[in-house]
Amino acid sequence: MNSPFAAYLDGRQACFKIDEDENHLAFLSTEPLREGHTLVIPKIACDALFDMEPGAYTQLMLFAQKAAQRLKRAIACTKVGMIVAGVKVRHVHLHLVPIEEPTDLDFSKAAPAEPAALGRTQEKIMAAAV
Repeated sequence: MNSPFAAYLDGRQACFKIDEDENHLAFLSTEPLREGHTLVIPKIACDALFDMEPGAYTQLMLFAQKAAQRLKRAIACTKVGMIVAGVKVRHVHLHLVPIEEPTDLDFSKAAPAEPAALGRTQEKIMAAAV
């Protein structure tokens, strides 16, 4: 499968990384719904979330939980929402979005972010990593 995230995973393209382990990567969306909108992906491409092996699925969710907790500490919000659509991008990815209300998860509101703004958000989130 040709993953749109391959360039991030192999280092050909930089991303605003907020966490990484041997099997997962979490990075800021370049078209965020709200500040802190993060994508969480497994490093091994899989087309659909529910096609993942049970152990890999569990580990992805645990990694996402850790990223969401970090987001909650760094970005003022009521909750961190999660969306998994998987319609256009053929690599499992979770959208973690700091939200105040359900309408904050409206993808029609997504807009390209300036790299400087993403860098500031990344710094804020990384500072909350402790």
